[in-house]
Amino acid sequence: MRTDFLWVEQYRPKTIDDCILPTSLKTLFSSFIKKGELTNLLLSGTPGIGKTTVAKAICEQLNCDWIMINGSEEGGIDVLRNKIKNFASTVSLSGGKKVVIIDEADYLNPQSTQPALRGFVEEFHANCRFILTCNFKNRIIEPLHSRFSNIEFKINPKDKPRLASKLFERAVFILKEQNIDYEEKVLAELIKKHFPDFRKLINELQRYSVSGSIDAGILVNISNENLKTLMTHIKGKEFGDMRKWVVNNLDNDPVRIFRSIYDNLYETLQPETIPHAVLILADYQYKSAFVADQEINFVACLTELMSQVKFK
Repeated sequence: MRTDFLWVEQYRPKTIDDCILPTSLKTLFSSFIKKGELTNLLLSGTPGIGKTTVAKAICEQLNCDWIMINGSEEGGIDVLRNKIKNFASTVSLSGGKKVVIIDEADYLNPQSTQPALRGFVEEFHANCRFILTCNFKNRIIEPLHSRFSNIEFKINPKDKPRLASKLFERAVFILKEQNIDYEEKVLAELIKKHFPDFRKLINELQRYSVSGSIDAGILVNISNENLKTLMTHIKGKEFGDMRKWVVNNLDNDPVRIFRSIYDNLYETLQPETIPHAVLILADYQYKSAFVADQEINFVACLTELMSQVKFK
């Protein structure tokens, strides 16, 4: 088994044909390749669904000179004035197009960096294209929306079985190449749990592969009894026990935990306090998409529930 690479990078698709996408999106991106032309693109959708992979694949297949900038780490105005301007203002040595990919562009400052980017898009339109990826397109200012072709990565329910099957095949290929034993039912459950976050699935497979096999022992579910234990800790204001519960259940998808608590509100809370609990859950579920430490965010959520709501 090779451990010197991140699987998500080692097995990242290099072409649009290899990407796991709905047919409509694959057809659209393939048309760019066939025509050899590229417009400014704004790729939006949930985390891990393939936006960055598609951006890189398009650039590679069109033989473009390209650079990647992470908007959450290099989102300052100085990056545009230096890194982007120096790249975009020069002509490609190969004679082709140059492309600036800005990953997580929704983290760019909407008061300074995004308006400046609008100017660069217009100034260097003759020889440079821009591809922005984002999870929340509403955080991109309207002047940029009007200058980009907005492509949303949405999966129609009727496409889900086919894409999940393709993802299963890809996961099997990776596990076999890495000589990792697996149980098909467990692998299917992991895909169901993380779909459509392909990146999360592959990262989890690599993490679990340390034990040498993907079997039923890795599946951690939030049972009703387990959830009742959590609610008992919150009701009794047992902060230490609540925190231990969070640590022991961090392998679960945060969205699934929030949903499980939400589904059990009527059984555990006084009716008049449920609306407030819903607002708390919605706030912290939203924050979970951005925070660096899920444990701190979830403990903060449960602490607020502990102090703000009334139990039966």
